[in-house]
Amino acid sequence: MNMVGKATFAACNWILQSCKDVEIEHFYLESNFATDKKASMINSMRTRGKRVTAECVVKRDVLREIMDAETESIHRHAQVANIGAMLSGANNNGCHAANAITAIFIATGQDVANVSESSAGLVYTELTSEKDLYMSITLPSLIVATVGGGTGLPTQQEGLAIMGCAGVGKVMKFAEIVAGTVLAGEISLAAAISSLDWVSSHEQLGRNDPRKK
Repeated sequence: MNMVGKATFAACNWILQSCKDVEIEHFYLESNFATDKKASMINSMRTRGKRVTAECVVKRDVLREIMDAETESIHRHAQVANIGAMLSGANNNGCHAANAITAIFIATGQDVANVSESSAGLVYTELTSEKDLYMSITLPSLIVATVGGGTGLPTQQEGLAIMGCAGVGKVMKFAEIVAGTVLAGEISLAAAISSLDWVSSHEQLGRNDPRKK
C-alpha cells in the first residue's frame, strides 16, 4: 500500500507539473474513496487486496460426533443469521472472522489495522442430498503480504516461513491459509451456537475462574 501511495504521488506530481495551463484549485492524495483500514461496499464489490474463498463439505456424522451439532441446525442458523446481519446493518454475515485474522496478522507482521476490511467475510451454506453441510466463506478484501513491512521482523518472518509463505510469490498461498483458518473458526462457532454449547464452552475454557473473583 505504501508503494502504491508513493507511485500515485509521483504520478500526481507529474500531472500537476505537466498541466500548468489547467487551474487545479485543490489536490489531495487521499480522499477516503480507497477506504484504507475501513470496511466498505466498494471493497466488497471491487476487491481491495486479495479476494479469496475457502469451502468445504463437513460430513453429517463427523459434525455430530466432533462438534455435537446437526448440519440441519447450522444451515437453519445461517439463514437466520443472514437476516440478523441485514437488519443490524452489518457489513458481513459471518460469526467472527476478525478473531482468526487478527491472530494471524500479528503473528506474521501484517498491518493489524487492515483487519477492519479484511474480516468482512461472506458466509454461504447448503445441505447436500446426504444432509452433509457445505459451507464457504469469501473474504473480498483481504489485505496480506509476504514481503515488506512487518513481515521482515524475525519472529514474524519465522511465522511465515513455517507455513511456507515467506518471500515473493507466496501471497496467494498465504491468503488461502488465512481463509481456511477463518472457515474453520466459522464452523466451530456456528456449531457451538447451534448446539447451545457456546456459553458453557466460554465458562469451561475461558478466563472465568470464579475463584479469582
